[in-house]
Amino acid sequence: MTLQTRIHASRRSPTVLVAGGAGFIGSHLCDALLQRGSTVICLDNLFTGTADNIRPLLNHPNFRFVEHDVRDPIEIEGDIDRIYSLACPASPRHYQTDPVGTMKTCVLGSINLLELARQKRARVLQASTSEVYGDPEVHPQPESYLGSVNPIGPRACYDEGKRAAETLMFDHRRMHGTEVKVARIFNTYGPRMLENDGRVVSNFIVQALRGEPITIYGQGTQTRSFCFVDDLVRGLQLLMESPASVTGPYNLGNPHEVTIEAIAREVLACTESASPLRFEALPKDDPKRRKPVIDAAEKILGWRPRVALRDGLQATIAYFALRLAGESPPLVPAIAPRRARHPARDRLTMSDQS
Repeated sequence: MTLQTRIHASRRSPTVLVAGGAGFIGSHLCDALLQRGSTVICLDNLFTGTADNIRPLLNHPNFRFVEHDVRDPIEIEGDIDRIYSLACPASPRHYQTDPVGTMKTCVLGSINLLELARQKRARVLQASTSEVYGDPEVHPQPESYLGSVNPIGPRACYDEGKRAAETLMFDHRRMHGTEVKVARIFNTYGPRMLENDGRVVSNFIVQALRGEPITIYGQGTQTRSFCFVDDLVRGLQLLMESPASVTGPYNLGNPHEVTIEAIAREVLACTESASPLRFEALPKDDPKRRKPVIDAAEKILGWRPRVALRDGLQATIAYFALRLAGESPPLVPAIAPRRARHPARDRLTMSDQS
């Protein structure tokens, strides 16, 4: 039985709260949940989320938008079955703007969403991050690695905030029996990224399309593993709908590791841009290498990324080209990414009902 079939076979469509639902990842998750028949409550304070990301959904009969900051107590009438905790600025440019506010979002936001989950008897999934590994001394990074984080550095508000959020999830489970799931999300890209968020893919694409120098921090030899947003959203749903005993944390990311310079050159090739490369100093505590071990997600969830890097970049470039031209991008990417040659088959029959 597929997830789609199971939903339609239930007594009512599940009601899902997506905190941070107007953001980059959250808005794609809202799309996917509505397509699967869920009723979706999108909760967002629109700090880094945008109304444009969810505008096509506002007239959907099963979609509701609530403008709210998760740092404040949350009161929602009616049943809620699932809660996705995605509300937090994720790029250094944004989370360092108000580092104390970022910590509060991670800690108070988790407390408030967990309390809501306790009241509603809902299952909650925490969107954690590969940043909990810091500048890793173990490569690639398995979930068992405890990390190497500078707790007083400029990135600590996000890194330590997410670590604290994970702690709260599992303490709440031990104290109250709350059903929790934790996903450690690695670098993700795709349509609806903010053009000014300071992250590698969006920076390079915008600079290439404008004919500006491509700014690489460091020598370009540091590595990342980039996962297309559709693949990530599929992984989040698989984790959420897995049995209650499957808590994680699980790495969700693409194990294909590439250097920053290689990404820059791939963007130049896809855009046919003549932009030169410009190298600048590497920011403090910026990780040198990052690559997830996803064996657990493959074995337990049946999940593995499907979208090839070039296909995902082309879809993202098409989105930014429209944005920079002042046009409204379609709800779905202009270029449909092709699947990898040997995609893992999703195991969507594992879910039990809470």
